[in-house]
Amino acid sequence: MEITGKVHCFFEQSGTFKNEFIKLGIPAEDYDIQNNFGQTDHTDDLFKAIEDAYDGKPSLFDNITQDDFIIAFFPCIYFCAPSQINFTWGCINYRCMTVKQKTDAILERDKRRSYFYGSAIKMFAIAQERGLRLVMENPWSENTYLKANFIMPPALIDNNRMLRGDYRVKPTAYWFVNCKPTNGCSIQFDKLKEKKTHMTSRGSSVEGVCSEDRSMISPDYARNFICDFILGKEQTNSQLTLFQYGNTNV
Repeated sequence: MEITGKVHCFFEQSGTFKNEFIKLGIPAEDYDIQNNFGQTDHTDDLFKAIEDAYDGKPSLFDNITQDDFIIAFFPCIYFCAPSQINFTWGCINYRCMTVKQKTDAILERDKRRSYFYGSAIKMFAIAQERGLRLVMENPWSENTYLKANFIMPPALIDNNRMLRGDYRVKPTAYWFVNCKPTNGCSIQFDKLKEKKTHMTSRGSSVEGVCSEDRSMISPDYARNFICDFILGKEQTNSQLTLFQYGNTNV
């Protein structure tokens, strides 16, 4: 894929990808309502921007062109497998509640999940209608919600992110809109030996924001992913791999 414009990195932790795009000579900026790392370029409410753009109102999407590229680390707080436990009466968080209290908590959580689910779909619709190139990331382990409930299948699934130098195995899916993944495989055996597993994480008290520790992305993984699947750029530690898009496991 050739990016002659700018890369727009949406949501938390996107600064890691922004920095790697810049190192590769591609202008990039990140957007998130938080600025915990002191380097967020645009502290925008992306959910409001998505709603405004979908409703035909002025939004930050008006400044994004077909020469640009969007990569969105959409919050998984209501989609990931651990979240699914909170939709059962047996959830440990509900152990001191009455049946009605448990049910009310589940119904309220369902409303919040519906909002985020709708926002993700609207973001896809905006990109599709405007011809914008978009990649969305989300977890893909166990019974994650999007496995059976989304408008299109992911273009590729990275089953072991540590192979590309990340801190965790963390199987992850990537949806591509108006573009296709390129074909590369930058394996970092040195990182596999280090076994950076980071098993502890801090929760977040902010609505729609995931744990920072669990969502951390290593610079190595960001660079390798960009070169393998966005730019199709060979590196000194890379080798070509063959797989079918639309039913991908890498």
